[in-house]
Amino acid sequence: MDLDWLKDFLALAEHGTFSRAAEARHVTQPAFSRRIRALEDWIGTPLFVRGAQGTISTRAGEGFRPQAEALVRDLERARREARAADERAAASLAIAATHALSFTFFPGWIRQRVQFEALGALNLISDSMEACEAIMLAGEVQFLLCHHRADVALRLDPRFESVRVGRDSLVPLCAPAATGAPLWPLADQGQPARYLAYGSASGLGRILAASGVAGACEPVFTSHLAATLLTMAREGYGVAWLPATLAAEALERGQLVRAGHETLDVPVEIRLFRSPTNRTGAADALWRGLGDVDPAGPPQPFAGLA
Repeated sequence: MDLDWLKDFLALAEHGTFSRAAEARHVTQPAFSRRIRALEDWIGTPLFVRGAQGTISTRAGEGFRPQAEALVRDLERARREARAADERAAASLAIAATHALSFTFFPGWIRQRVQFEALGALNLISDSMEACEAIMLAGEVQFLLCHHRADVALRLDPRFESVRVGRDSLVPLCAPAATGAPLWPLADQGQPARYLAYGSASGLGRILAASGVAGACEPVFTSHLAATLLTMAREGYGVAWLPATLAAEALERGQLVRAGHETLDVPVEIRLFRSPTNRTGAADALWRGLGDVDPAGPPQPFAGLA
């Protein structure tokens, strides 16, 4: 049994085709297919059936999915805890951050806030919002960096202090047509013809659902990774509400364009939450240095996409 087999199985169950699942897992389709077959051989029964509309799970596959999800969560947590046990003494600062902020916002922000020559080690854990909340609640990190709106509840109780450290917006974006106009333009009510949605583990998905801007549309594609939705939107598969911080480069290159009016944007905060129990000297110093950041005031709409 290989952990990658379980992750491949879950990717195929989520995406519905071998090609999209292989792309999401960053492997070639032949290699992906071999690993699915290896898992089926190990279990002893087919887990998927190929059809005209894509790949569907067998009854065995449907039954195995929740167990596979639990196994992946447990194994990933066991691995993190084992690493944390070895690194905790040396690591001065441990931060969990959602994927979208890990790639874009975090590097520049932490460089401004921390003198690395005075820091023993910095441990960044990048994961979905659901996983980051679990890591934070388990006391494995000192901080959680995430997108946030006051009207969307987190799984953290009031003991977890927080401060706003940035602003962002979820902007409806799609690939351009040959004319430069949006390939999938939105109506005023924001009903996308082809909706690329966030999965249930995504904090951005919670925010977008609470905002109501996407209406009640059925998604044609779902992923908890904003970077995956960006790729799908860029390739012309539909409209995704993407963080402006993440999509800035694709917008500058003309790979994405606004699909709807600014009234369909969803302003969000970028907030840093602090663990009430896991404290270090470096964590205290970082928190004190945030005293000049104003946690109040609404985030501003993303400019430059009229």
